[in-house]
Amino acid sequence: MTAAVLVGLGCISATAQPPDNTTTTTTTTPFTTPNTENCPNKTTPPKPIDESEVPAPGQPTPQPLPVPDKPVGGDDLGKCGSVTPSGAPGLPKEISATAWVLSDLDSGTVVAAKDPHGRYRPASTIKVLLAIVALRELDLSRTVVGTTEDADVDGTRVGIGPGGRYTNLQLMQALVMASGNDAAHAIARQLGGDEATVAKMNEMAKSLGALDTRAATPSGLDGPGMSTSAYDMALFFREAMTIPRFAELIHTEQVQFPGFPADKRIPDDKDHPAFPIGNDNQLLYNYDGALGGKTGYTDDARQTFVAGAKRDGRRLAVTLMKADVLPIRPWEQAARLLDYGFALDSTKSVGTLVEPNGSVKDDRGSVAIATPPRAPQSTPDHVGEDSHSGLIKVVVVLVGLILIFLCIGVADSINRRRQRR
Repeated sequence: MTAAVLVGLGCISATAQPPDNTTTTTTTTPFTTPNTENCPNKTTPPKPIDESEVPAPGQPTPQPLPVPDKPVGGDDLGKCGSVTPSGAPGLPKEISATAWVLSDLDSGTVVAAKDPHGRYRPASTIKVLLAIVALRELDLSRTVVGTTEDADVDGTRVGIGPGGRYTNLQLMQALVMASGNDAAHAIARQLGGDEATVAKMNEMAKSLGALDTRAATPSGLDGPGMSTSAYDMALFFREAMTIPRFAELIHTEQVQFPGFPADKRIPDDKDHPAFPIGNDNQLLYNYDGALGGKTGYTDDARQTFVAGAKRDGRRLAVTLMKADVLPIRPWEQAARLLDYGFALDSTKSVGTLVEPNGSVKDDRGSVAIATPPRAPQSTPDHVGEDSHSGLIKVVVVLVGLILIFLCIGVADSINRRRQRR
């Protein structure tokens, strides 16, 4: 069979058989890490490629979150390119993540970073923030009945069925280990519904000093105004790791998950037996000292990833935003960055993760307050009314105290007179 026929059949390409006495060379564009030096995502995530962030009819388009006057965590973290300590070696190759942060889980120092405060979409890594809220509010032993709405959510589902009975602990396993959006929906139902849950997540983010973050959905599905940063995800992961149950969940490899009764909507459907669910974080299985973490993906967010590892008594965390599976998988990129971080001098850093109250501790142990975005100023009349009202309250309290002391003095004088009699 001739080459021409093979080409026609699609067995080989037209360039696979060069003419006699000639040579061909194939050139491919070498991989380069995405360039963020010009701060393309300083205020908003990259432009969406679908309609997932279009507001519902009648709903306003969320405005970009304000950018703080000073970079949270230190001036170096305000840079949009790569940031490494002085004298550090070159960064690992083949890192496709557009932004990332390496941090110390215990000291809170930022070891190295790239576009740390650039705004990106979190995808399912935002479930770390949901887990913080849920683990601190829900009774894990309580049993919840699955609904049709749980089972029909978009995206990744662990397999919750209508009428199935699940403890909150099992829902948390499904949320963290298998990234179940159906589990996120069942958890959100108990927190007051999606809207109330998102409000609680955003309030938690604010309290942790995460000023680049606005959750739009409990699960991480893209929605209007969704935003976070590699820095904020490092804050969430560090906070979550202070909760022993969360640390246990991300380190669990496999559990048995309950089944559910036959779906009456489906003819001849039968009861669904229990089944195993596994942790979808490959770093857990392939990296020595891995603590676990959380994966994420949507068409707009691309690959996102948060994870931690321990080596020689030191615990580091890595967060990746807008990565791709080429040239290597996100967990492999995380592994290379963790190796890089563990090899660096632990006394050097490029910044710090703010404490939950909005403060940061430097290496001398003193506390400096991070600068939040400027709040809208109240009108002079309103400020005057508040000040005047506050002054009146102080005067009333002082007068009350004086009267109490006078009454005590009078009573004491009367008692003394009675005793002399």
